[in-house]
Amino acid sequence: MNGPTTAHAPPPRQPLRARLTDATLIAIALALALISFQIQTNETPQLPTALLTADRLTGLLGCIALWWRRKYPVQIGIALAAASVYSETVSGAAIVALFTVTLHGSIRATAAVAAISVTALSTYQLLWPDHLAPPLTVFIIIVLGHAATVAWGLTIRNRRALVTSLRERAAAAEVEAQLRAERSEREARQSIAREMHDVLGHRLSLLSVHAGALAYARTAPPDDVGRAAEVVRENAHRALQDLRDVIGVLRAPVGELPLPAVPDVLELVEEARASGTEVELQDDAGLTTGERTIPEVQGRTIYRMVQESLTNARKHAPGAPVTVRISGRPDDVVVAELTNMRPATTPQYPQGSGTGLRGLDERTRLVNGTLDHGPTDRGGWRVRLRLPWPT
Repeated sequence: MNGPTTAHAPPPRQPLRARLTDATLIAIALALALISFQIQTNETPQLPTALLTADRLTGLLGCIALWWRRKYPVQIGIALAAASVYSETVSGAAIVALFTVTLHGSIRATAAVAAISVTALSTYQLLWPDHLAPPLTVFIIIVLGHAATVAWGLTIRNRRALVTSLRERAAAAEVEAQLRAERSEREARQSIAREMHDVLGHRLSLLSVHAGALAYARTAPPDDVGRAAEVVRENAHRALQDLRDVIGVLRAPVGELPLPAVPDVLELVEEARASGTEVELQDDAGLTTGERTIPEVQGRTIYRMVQESLTNARKHAPGAPVTVRISGRPDDVVVAELTNMRPATTPQYPQGSGTGLRGLDERTRLVNGTLDHGPTDRGGWRVRLRLPWPT
């Protein structure tokens, strides 16, 4: 059995504009051939009849051959230039062919075709000189005509190359702009995910701790149950409010709604203490009290670090004392460190997904800082944030 045959697609057709250009150049070459024919007819014949017939037939075939000048520019250019040594009527077609080689061929091919054409026409003038002009004048006219043709072709060629380059640059710029937009969208999504995790994770961890306490201590006094239920209700309300704030920041123009800063760390500490976590705050830099200020981005990063670390401490080290230290000075660095002791009881969530720390590490790298975290020698856990402190 014969194998399947593959149908070859036909070559693409030339655009209408290109075909019109070809037809125009062929018409110009025919007009020049007719002028040469008329001059030969009016003058006293110098050439044998057979040579005149070959001259005119070559001129006609040369004009027809120009229809394929785009496909075989160098071959047609060399053939017509060489034919100019005996055919005067083909000289117009040879000039058109030289122009085509200049547009589509290499510089070496252009120089070769131009040299052959000048040599052939000069030889024709030496064999059958024109009595109306001196040979030197005719030679200068031939050289200048060929130089003008080559210069015209190079000008159009360079212009086309420039237009093509500009189009490629525009296409590349469009692709680059699309990539930048996709990257910005991806970064915006990551930023939204970090904000949602930081804000809701903190509140929901408080809810989980107190809801677990209510479920465990069912025989506790009514007052303790009521306080725990009040904490659950209050943090549920704050979680909803924080969610509204995050959505509001996304909808509102940039900078319209306030974002957390270092002084808001005091509120985090108070919330943790109210939930039963022993927290010690050591602020040697004076940022939480307002004695010194730090840029908003660095301040918000410190706040998110303390928030995430307190959340993790409640989840993975319930009941363990926590120490928050903030130190540093302007024009140097600021260091925020949170350390918790070994948990007294088995944590409800012994392992986490690490999403919060990864998001915090991304925040830190955006402000050229470093984040370190790991176990301590006493079985606890430490998170250390180091940021530049510009003034």
